[in-house]
Amino acid sequence: MQTNTAAIIEAQPAVEVDQDSLLAAGHDNVPFDEIEIGQTASMSRQLTMNDIELFATVSGNTNPVHLDQQFAANTEHHKIIAHGMWSGALVSGVLGSKLPGSGTVYLGQDLNFRHTVGLGDVITATVTVVEKRPENKVVILDCICVNQDGEVIVTGTAEVAAPTQKVHRDSLDLPEVQVIHHDQHDALLKKCEALAPVPTAVVYPCNEASLRGAVEAAQAGLIDPVLVGPVATIKEIAATYSLDIAAYRLVDAEFGPDAAEAAARLAREGSVEALMKGSLHTDELMSAVVRKENCLRTKSRISHVFVMNVPTYERTLMITDAAINIAPTLEDKVHIVQNAINLAHALGVAQPNVGILSAVENINPKIPSTLEAAVLCKMADRGQITGGVLDGPLAFDNAISAEAAKTKGIASPVAGKVDILLVPDLESGNMLAKQLSFLANADAAGIVLGAKVPIILTSRADNLRSRLASCAVAALLAEANRNARISH
Repeated sequence: MQTNTAAIIEAQPAVEVDQDSLLAAGHDNVPFDEIEIGQTASMSRQLTMNDIELFATVSGNTNPVHLDQQFAANTEHHKIIAHGMWSGALVSGVLGSKLPGSGTVYLGQDLNFRHTVGLGDVITATVTVVEKRPENKVVILDCICVNQDGEVIVTGTAEVAAPTQKVHRDSLDLPEVQVIHHDQHDALLKKCEALAPVPTAVVYPCNEASLRGAVEAAQAGLIDPVLVGPVATIKEIAATYSLDIAAYRLVDAEFGPDAAEAAARLAREGSVEALMKGSLHTDELMSAVVRKENCLRTKSRISHVFVMNVPTYERTLMITDAAINIAPTLEDKVHIVQNAINLAHALGVAQPNVGILSAVENINPKIPSTLEAAVLCKMADRGQITGGVLDGPLAFDNAISAEAAKTKGIASPVAGKVDILLVPDLESGNMLAKQLSFLANADAAGIVLGAKVPIILTSRADNLRSRLASCAVAALLAEANRNARISH
């Protein structure tokens, strides 16, 4: 969601000015010598949730009466209201942009708040010159804000140092501001509130990021960590960074591969229900998982899913496989997509939509991924892949955008509402996931599927939200595994 911070500007007592014409023409300021008693100027703006969230971000005022619908409903106002100083900011806008305009310096402001402002209200701020002080070029202005019904919202007085030189300013293109929400990952965490922490072997947490991630996940009630690695080193890191690990079990293992083997044994014995990667290499951990003696393999091929919260996409988006299977065969992809569908079920998506990606949306014998997409869809039709709706081949734009698919004449049951993206290979999937993370501000939770326990893969670059979301995914998957065992 994007909003342009430019407000609608109009002048009084002159006739109403068209906004587009005004912005195209720019405007002049009003220097002290041209200011007259009784002169006025106004600015109007409609309050949106974006305005409230941006004001809270800039000011640091996170009072829930402005931000939490449920909280606000139980107040005397029974709705979300604007910060009082949001209206005051409109007064500032008039003074700095209109009267006196460019070069004005705020000296003082006295405001009285008479009425609240709700979402959708249109507030007009008007300033009127009431006094000029030639000795120091100071101007005193009465200020008033009214809503669309004429109710007085704010009254007050402003004192400014007016500019002394005439200045013409061309229209200024203000930056567009994107309000980023993390609702999907917040929803994942909320689903875990009723679950007991998952016993989790944290494998070789021998740097600050991995040990802190385990402690933060435990504090959030998501995991009950068993720290597997060189105990002396782990304790030293905890002391250095003030991380309290006194309540956690420690299992001594000197090197990364040793820690991976010890953690795999804990999972095989049933002492833990999930594994979490620490500071060892992924292949060291996965070698222990797939070792025949550790009995953690299942009939499914092991695969990886990024569970992504993309601010510009309304659904949680799963990308598979971008970390384990380098060049999966058609048979591999059957397992990869079924694993992802099963994960979607554990996350509460009853019938996930699966977009099978390629460079084009038509079947082309020279592009193997298009042929494999067609075969996978037919396998789903025949019940060889179950629990989801598959379509492909689809280019990325057609999978994500129903409008893009419509433009190309593609009738797709998943276009614009895809939950899972099956990528052709690891390279394309890894690049896609990282592009979304670093260019679209997406948060990515990482999880390995197909073993008897979920395996949490986190990166040093992950923020707290991503680390917690990865643990939340594992917790929900562990709960689904428990329920499946009980039902059988």
